[in-house]
Amino acid sequence: MIKNLVPQEAWDVLQHNAHAVLVDVRTKMEHGYVGHPPGAIHIPWKEAPDWQVNGQFVVEVKKIAPKVDSPILLLCRSGQRSLDAAKALENAGYQYLINIVDGFEGPLDEHKHRGLLGGWRFSGLPWEQS
Repeated sequence: MIKNLVPQEAWDVLQHNAHAVLVDVRTKMEHGYVGHPPGAIHIPWKEAPDWQVNGQFVVEVKKIAPKVDSPILLLCRSGQRSLDAAKALENAGYQYLINIVDGFEGPLDEHKHRGLLGGWRFSGLPWEQS
């Protein structure tokens, strides 16, 4: 089953569960230049320029979280790629999956800008840039 949690709830899970793993599924560019939570493990779900699903995604997650009952939290820009990635992990047998709703940057506002209505950064949670 996949849970959907807002960033603050996801942060609380990370703070209270030493076995929880945070996977950033965004592109290398997003992860490095837009920013990411400290300690997030970067495994892209899709990557530019072709935007094809990473065929090694589940294999790469298994390397960092070999137990299917490991809590895995997934983060993308706005919550859609992370949900797709969570579904792939669920199909691979993982049981404790958390999609971070609104992702790192949150939804678009009326001016088509992100970061002003929700998301990890908007919530004031720790983050850094490369």
